[in-house]
Amino acid sequence: MPLILASASPRRQQLLARIGVTADAVIPADIDESSRKGELPRVYARRMAAEKAAVIAAQHPESAVLSGDTVVAAGRRILPKAESEADARMCLDLISGRRHLVLSAVTLMLPGGRALHRLSESIVTFKRLHADEVEAYIAGGEWQGKAGGYAIQGSAEALIRSISGSYSGIMGLPLYETRSMLLSAGLLKP
Repeated sequence: MPLILASASPRRQQLLARIGVTADAVIPADIDESSRKGELPRVYARRMAAEKAAVIAAQHPESAVLSGDTVVAAGRRILPKAESEADARMCLDLISGRRHLVLSAVTLMLPGGRALHRLSESIVTFKRLHADEVEAYIAGGEWQGKAGGYAIQGSAEALIRSISGSYSGIMGLPLYETRSMLLSAGLLKP
């Protein structure tokens, strides 16, 4: 059966390729990604992945649809996808010298309405960032459109003291969970 990746992220396509998967089509889901009042980060991440998959599955009922969403959280606070230097600076200032959670939810919708869901949780600890390090990172532009204002696969990696969890999940698609779902659905051979 055809596999559709419901994501605009080129990173997710690259990550899928690491496990030998190429989507037959890439169709980003156009949904409202606003969090609900009082919505906790785990609930929000799961909801976003499920809603993205459901929208595309409704348009392509004969296909399997894979979607994901990555959320960076400091406590109960969901950090934004940085759209401006001010957003990135706020995020980096908030996570500087402390641990934060990266939640990467994945949904696989199959024809007939069956849905598989997984959630990867990782803990990332940044070093205490000096103002010049923050400004240098912002000047590089890697923060643009990234949850929490950074991309672990770029120069921010040198500012991270430790991670516990899924490196690919922090990048945007947890490969262990994704591979497990694709195997159980018969869309990938062991």
